Amino acid sequence: MKIISIILLLVSLNSFAQQKESIPNYKWMKEVGAKTFPNSEKLFLANDYGAVGDAVEMNTEAIQKAINAAEDAGGGIVSFEPGIYLTGSIFIGDNVNFHIPKGTMLLGSQELKDYKLIDTRVAGLEMEWPAALVNIIGKNNAAITGVGTIHGKGKVFWDKYWKMRKEYEPKGLRWIVDYDCKRPRGILVSDSKDITIDGIVLYQSGFWSLHILYSSHVTVNDMVISNNIEGHGPSTDGIDIDSSDFILVQNSTINCNDDNFCLKAGRDADGLRVNRPCEYIVIRDCYAGIGAGLFTCGSETSGSIRNVVAYNLTAENTTYGLRFKSATNRGGTVEDIHLSNITMKSVRFPLSVDLNWNPSYSYSTLPEGYNADEVPVHWNKMLEPVDPKDGLPKFKNITFSDLTAEGAEVCIRVGGIKKSTIDNFIFENVSISGEKSGFIKHAKNWETNTLTINALDDPQLENNKKVKIEYVNLVNQATTK
Repeated sequence: MKIISIILLLVSLNSFAQQKESIPNYKWMKEVGAKTFPNSEKLFLANDYGAVGDAVEMNTEAIQKAINAAEDAGGGIVSFEPGIYLTGSIFIGDNVNFHIPKGTMLLGSQELKDYKLIDTRVAGLEMEWPAALVNIIGKNNAAITGVGTIHGKGKVFWDKYWKMRKEYEPKGLRWIVDYDCKRPRGILVSDSKDITIDGIVLYQSGFWSLHILYSSHVTVNDMVISNNIEGHGPSTDGIDIDSSDFILVQNSTINCNDDNFCLKAGRDADGLRVNRPCEYIVIRDCYAGIGAGLFTCGSETSGSIRNVVAYNLTAENTTYGLRFKSATNRGGTVEDIHLSNITMKSVRFPLSVDLNWNPSYSYSTLPEGYNADEVPVHWNKMLEPVDPKDGLPKFKNITFSDLTAEGAEVCIRVGGIKKSTIDNFIFENVSISGEKSGFIKHAKNWETNTLTINALDDPQLENNKKVKIEYVNLVNQATTK
């Protein structure tokens, strides 16, 4: 028994060593995450400024007073006595550690008037939009910490969206309803640097849960996001990293009703105008349960997404696993992505690439009966045409290593187009099994050292150049290349 145990241990260690070797070690990876942390230990108790944790009294003003006092003092810890604190939008200051301790919950107002309107970017478009429940905007060296809870109470905003969606779609306005239906995010980090978010539990955001926008050197650690409470909220993404750089996300768990861990960089004409990439990102040691995608790039790709490493990820029951999506008016390049040591169980679509994603949402057309001179400003931003040569997105130079997926509905779905092929994908030790093989169309120059698909049919391979895969048709047990 001892000999067998030693052999098993050596096999295990060898496997671990191989997986570790497959994780790249680029120089820039050492630079991700916050470089500083608020070091003042001076305490500013929100209760001393009038906050009452009875889940009834509105505390926005009292909490903001405590935050402002800490910032004016050069920094400090803003915290609470145990309780449930009803609040609207609050704004964290420079050098402030906003600490939500055990037994404390911030409860989001269900009145939109309690969320200050700000200039921001949402779903790839710069426009006026409600602030998040908790905001860090234009700040340096700030943090949100603790093991307490932020509860967005977002169902009222979900219901509002579905009502508007039913009204908009028959009018040919599916493309604008998400922007007209203003809903508060859970946490917004915007135009900020050296920000830490650690240990927080975030429930039921009205819209995206954690949005990191136009920011640098942000660390997200040990965060739990769960939006599937009282139903499944539309567009309740987990973590969206949007035109930001040197971001570290680790040790976090997400259950939501849209993309779990997602990278974005603006959409269409407005995103091409801003032209700010999302780059130098590390996501590691994370788990995705219910949600639309374990790891997603897009669909907002206009400013480009590049230099990303994600490893030691697990997904169970997400709709998609590794997902790349864009549209032919969006533009941008998604490149130099390395995804390693990833396990997916009961994920319907483990690998998906789509350059023509969700046309009714992605392409904007003003229906008859509407005057372009009379519609809101953000409508015209969405309607601004994109030169076809700028609108074609490009996906290339993406590596998948040490990846397994079991219980898929469709193993692989890769759909490039003639004018924008899916180039230079590299597969090392990748095995996907499921019901249907899927398809690969308009792909070029793939390196498939070990890419095995096990399914009940043969994959569709169309208009590809230098693309070879190994697959096993489980019906006749035939192995084909």
